[in-house]
Amino acid sequence: MKYKIGYRTIKTALGTSISIMIAQMLQLDNFVSAGILTILCIKVTKKKSLHASWERFFACLMAMVFSSLFFEGLAYHPLVIGLLLLFFIPAAVMLKVSDGIVTSSVIILHIYSAGDVTKELLVNELGIITVGIGVALVANLYMPSLETKLREYRLQIEENFKIIFDEIVLYLRTNESTWDGKEITETIELINEAKTLAFREVENHFLRNDDLYYNYFKMREKQFEIIERVLPSVTSISLTVEQGEMIADFIEELSEHIHPGNTAIQFLEKLYRMKICFEDMELPKTREEFEARAALLHFVKEMERYLIIKSSFKGLRIAR
Repeated sequence: MKYKIGYRTIKTALGTSISIMIAQMLQLDNFVSAGILTILCIKVTKKKSLHASWERFFACLMAMVFSSLFFEGLAYHPLVIGLLLLFFIPAAVMLKVSDGIVTSSVIILHIYSAGDVTKELLVNELGIITVGIGVALVANLYMPSLETKLREYRLQIEENFKIIFDEIVLYLRTNESTWDGKEITETIELINEAKTLAFREVENHFLRNDDLYYNYFKMREKQFEIIERVLPSVTSISLTVEQGEMIADFIEELSEHIHPGNTAIQFLEKLYRMKICFEDMELPKTREEFEARAALLHFVKEMERYLIIKSSFKGLRIAR
């Protein structure tokens, strides 16, 4: 059975070893706890790692204060540990550092085991916290770029859009199709996966919101909702009419221009001209023709919404 070791696993393994070695070199008591802190602070994105590190650092400082007050003020007794936690946990939750409760509990037990709060003990615990969290932050400075994977998702989604449009063109011209529709479910999955990955990329930047890809996939998601909505009305058309041929030509051209740039305004203008042309054409002569043209008109209105969504997106300046 094949399995893949991810970069986060590698960073966790190396970071844990390094933090323990540093703590041991500094001759800190309970030096292995630095490794535990490193494990807990290495996250999938830089922002999550920084947030986790801050919560644990602050919670550990709180634990040192609470331990000094409770153990020195009352007694070094197991019941005092329970009493301390009754006050410490709600305080950590209230200050929004609840993720640091487990880590800080280790600090509390260290102080309890020492049986006496001294300056040396507090400096030791502060050293463990600094080494463990510091190594995790340094390890998380490296995050592999997701640009290549995001580009692959973009190309796959655009290709599926083209396939779906080509099938619509074929049906409008022939009223026949053998398409199995697998691109529908596939595109839904691709968009969801792409949005998740794009959000991770946003979370890996501290000083800028590099969310163009995320906005791009959100835009495609909204467009795809329209595609899903119009497919039943298109496939309900049972008659080939002149307007259908004109729309097929328009969709065929549109399918050749599915890319991250923004050319929606040009196609909106073509769509408006086509609608004006429809208004000048003869009225339907049969009920079947009327129903076909009504369905086509509905399709045109939905495609107008499709293009308006794209026109609001500023585009991705990347090569196809």
